[in-house]
Amino acid sequence: MSAAFAFAEPADDSSGRHRDWDVVIAHAPRFAVTAWRYLDQLAMSMRPATVDAADNTLRCFAGFLVTAHPELVGFVDVKRVHVEGFKLFFVAHLTAAGRPPARNTIRQRFGLLRSFFDRIIEWDWDDAPMRIPIFTVDVPVADDPLPRFLDDVQAARLAAAAAVAAPFDRLIVELLSRTGMRASELCTLERDAVVELNGTPWLRVPVGKLHNDRYVPLHPNAARLLADWTTRHPPANGRLLHDGQHLDRHRVGRIVARVATAAGLGHVHPHQLRHTLATQAINRGMRLEAIATMLGHRSLRMTLTYARIANKTVADEYATASAKIDALYTATDPEQRLQQLAGEHRRMLANGWCQRPVATDCAYETICEGCGYYQTTIEFRPTLRAQAEHAERNQQTDRAAIFNRLLDGLPAEIG
Repeated sequence: MSAAFAFAEPADDSSGRHRDWDVVIAHAPRFAVTAWRYLDQLAMSMRPATVDAADNTLRCFAGFLVTAHPELVGFVDVKRVHVEGFKLFFVAHLTAAGRPPARNTIRQRFGLLRSFFDRIIEWDWDDAPMRIPIFTVDVPVADDPLPRFLDDVQAARLAAAAAVAAPFDRLIVELLSRTGMRASELCTLERDAVVELNGTPWLRVPVGKLHNDRYVPLHPNAARLLADWTTRHPPANGRLLHDGQHLDRHRVGRIVARVATAAGLGHVHPHQLRHTLATQAINRGMRLEAIATMLGHRSLRMTLTYARIANKTVADEYATASAKIDALYTATDPEQRLQQLAGEHRRMLANGWCQRPVATDCAYETICEGCGYYQTTIEFRPTLRAQAEHAERNQQTDRAAIFNRLLDGLPAEIG
């Protein structure tokens, strides 16, 4: 490695960030040096998980370049054709599980790669290309699926299984279910996280994914279980929760999965308990603003996702319509019921509804047919005649006149 790039190598590699770059270093060390310099900058402002994801992305991209395009010596040489080749390579590459990468994985990797080029060009680095070789179209549009949650029956089964689980497992499931915390937030609860406010126990959730902390109320059951556990296992190493083993989000996931399996629910991950609490709360009338505060959302836009699950307006409208549909099927005199439903007929308009009974005349119903630009042809003659006859039977003189005029304008029938 030349002296020009030696400054980018750190004195030590305690983060392990520079491992697995051997192939790149052996063929084109400038790729590795620029990537490490970028990752060091990123680490000053981004969460470790984001830095690790960027490391994996750049290492994968650089590894592809030195293998498929050995003539390249640095990112400054990267052109659009190289990105297109990497796209084909990455999408066709199988994961460790033997499956193609998920859409969200592709989106994350190419989003990180675009950010990398965008930043080093803006920072005017020597190893930056003249123009960014990856565009927004290369980053797949994010799906917007509804959160997966447990329905009321499933949630009750999980709670019952947790009640007879090992004490630490029960505590973990109870805290996640009652507070809506993320697994990573649960693992980093500080030793003084429980506070009393107006005689009620609250839990201070530490700074996490969105770089803010918050207070959430502790349900009495969760507060009791937590007090019992911390009495027998006092906080240690600055952390509120411990049982003698390392606690991270992966272990929390295994605990939740173990209790869910005992409940006969199959695979359940910790974030589903967060979604479940939010859905239960909104279904029972808790305001969106309060749910957003409880979950630590920065904006209501994030919380509105749960309103899509529990849309009371849709439920009320469906119940009203279902009652009328059920009455149609159960009526002793179907013809009479059809006439009644026709009298209740209403049509949706741009900004409201028209509740005019079907049999009532309306000069605006056929407003398009009355326009000078409207045209019709002989294949519509049977329909126009049927509409004219229907209007005449119902004494809708204006409507009948429009259809008769259109019929008169058609060529005469032959034979």
